[in-house]
Order: sequence, then structure tokens, then C-alpha cells
Amino acid sequence: MYFNDVHILIYLGIAILGLIFGKIVDICNNRFIQNKKILSRDFFKKDIKYKQNNFLPIINAIIYIIILYVQGIGSNFLDNIELIKYLILTPLLLSVFVIDYREQIIPNRLNLTIFELGIIMLFTTGIFNVNIAIDMFLGMLVGGGIFLLITLIGGLIAGKEAMGFGDVKLMTGLGLFFGLSNIIMITLVSFLLGAFISIILLVTKVKKTDEYIPFGPFIVLGCFVIMFVPFHTILSLLVTIFSLGMMNI
Repeated sequence: MYFNDVHILIYLGIAILGLIFGKIVDICNNRFIQNKKILSRDFFKKDIKYKQNNFLPIINAIIYIIILYVQGIGSNFLDNIELIKYLILTPLLLSVFVIDYREQIIPNRLNLTIFELGIIMLFTTGIFNVNIAIDMFLGMLVGGGIFLLITLIGGLIAGKEAMGFGDVKLMTGLGLFFGLSNIIMITLVSFLLGAFISIILLVTKVKKTDEYIPFGPFIVLGCFVIMFVPFHTILSLLVTIFSLGMMNI
């Protein structure tokens, strides 16, 4: 049996892989929060402070299956580059979401891991296609640059950080994975989602007006939107929203 020209057994294998990586991410999240080293001998040892999240492996497996269905499997490396990047990135994005939501901080080690893997993907892709590698490099510059600019301007106007530097570092690393046009789209989508969800949280009094709302989870949601929804569909929707329905693509 095939779905989108991919055999069902491959979906099963990807789901199992997703469960494994999801479990590893769950353990890493707790170690990040407790400021423990990730690569250590006691990694798999039980910790009385460890709060197990049984949903995270399942969520990671489901996202892996969706990515495989949307991307399919190509015949060569470049045909599979998006699939590879998204499978690598998904567990890290879930880690960002959970930690930033719970602790309102994105650990430097996590951001650095995303950046390091992005650099590896940049050079690996550059061997096969220089133009794609250049696009990834520009994505890094623009992704980090936009958020750095917002942080600096916000600091001058409000006298405090409008955006955490963890978000700046995150977008710099994500730019390497998504490239120029996609990282701009992620920026727009994340701000749109952030505004919409924040209003709901304030209206329902889940959050108070003076309470900090971390932006990392919105960036993560924006990334998954880009992964799952065709670029032109998102672009058309954003143009319609920001033009108040006066323009269509």
C-alpha cells in the first residue's frame, strides 16, 4: 500500500524514528531546564526530578509522518533535501517550543545546535547546488537581521528588549534551514500568529497584560506552517489579510 508514492512500511519506520527522537528530546528538555550536560554518562539514568512528557514522542512521530507525506521521497539528495532538513529540525523545534513556553528562555546550547546543523546542511547542499546554499546563507543573514533590528529598535523606544536575543539566535539558525523567502514568510506568519493568539490569551485572562508571553513558540508554529502548507497558498493568504481583502494573488 502506498500514500503519495511512499510505501506504508516507510511511514511506519519514520513513525518509530519519530517516537525515538521525541523521547530523546523529552529527556534533553529536562536536562536543559536543570542545566545539566546533554552528552554525559547519566543521560539515560532515571532522575527523580525528571518530568516525563508522554505526548512529545507521539507529537514528533505524527509530525514526521506528515512531513513524509507532504514531501514524499525523491530519487536523489537534492530531491530529498527538504525532507532531510525538516526531519532533523522537527525535534529541535519541539524542544524550543516546550522550553521557551515553560521557562521563557531558549538555551544557548539548543540554538547553537540548530546553527551548527544548519551550517553542515549549508556546506553539504553547496556541494550539489551552490545557488541553494547561497539562498540558505542569505536566509541566515535576513532571519537573524530582522529580529536583531526589532530587538534594538524596541530597546531604544521602550527602554527594554522587545524581543529576546534567544529569538534572534534562533532565527539566525533557522534561516540556514529555510532559506531567504521562507524565513521572511516564517517571520510574517509568526508575528500574525503571535498577535492573534496573544489577544485570545489576554481576552480569556489566561495571561495578564503585564505578563511576558514568549515568542519562541510562535516562531516554531510558523516553521511548521511553512513545512506543511504550499508557499503560494500562504503568500496569497497573507496578501489578502494585510491588504484587508483588497488584493489577491
